[in-house]
Amino acid sequence: MEIAILLYEGVTALDAIGPYEVLASMPDAKVHFVAKEPGIKTTHAGVPLLNADTAIADMPAPDILLIPGCPDPSYVAEDAEIIAWVKQAHETSKWTTSVCTGAIVLGAAGLLQGLSATTHWLAHEALKDYGATPTLQRVVREGKIITAAGVSSGIDMALTLAAAEYGDEIAQEIQLIIEYDPEPPFDTGSPAKAPVQMVEKLRAHFQ
Repeated sequence: MEIAILLYEGVTALDAIGPYEVLASMPDAKVHFVAKEPGIKTTHAGVPLLNADTAIADMPAPDILLIPGCPDPSYVAEDAEIIAWVKQAHETSKWTTSVCTGAIVLGAAGLLQGLSATTHWLAHEALKDYGATPTLQRVVREGKIITAAGVSSGIDMALTLAAAEYGDEIAQEIQLIIEYDPEPPFDTGSPAKAPVQMVEKLRAHFQ
């Protein structure tokens, strides 16, 4: 099972690393971090952290395609080489997935037209521009396309994919191995749960 996780300058680290921990634990999985040009990529937090070992040109047909997000995905969504690769990879992929604003890249590739999809709650309006219907669901599956909401939801998406591919028991074992049993100290992880004034404050700040 060949898996390609796209990297680029400014990527959100957990968008890529969260799913990686799950996907790399799947039977016979071989995960590649891919980029236009191989090498170390600096995350949006400014840390040179993630190493792309493979050029996208050398991996045109992964079994699983994963697009992580970043605070401003517009420059990725407008990169003709990346969009062409996403379109090509999707033609033969078994699963095409995104985390957070990585859904904007899928949208730019024309893959979300007429579909329900999720992304970071601050990017829902942008998702509409690509013909998708945004939802606050943490994970949305439409055929072979699976989109995840913001950042940490990539772990949920990857477990959903593992269950779809290998069955619930394998996915449950992986969840236990990584001890994914979240008990956050606050219940403000979604705009549906957070205080309205907090949501509006952040929406105005990131406008």
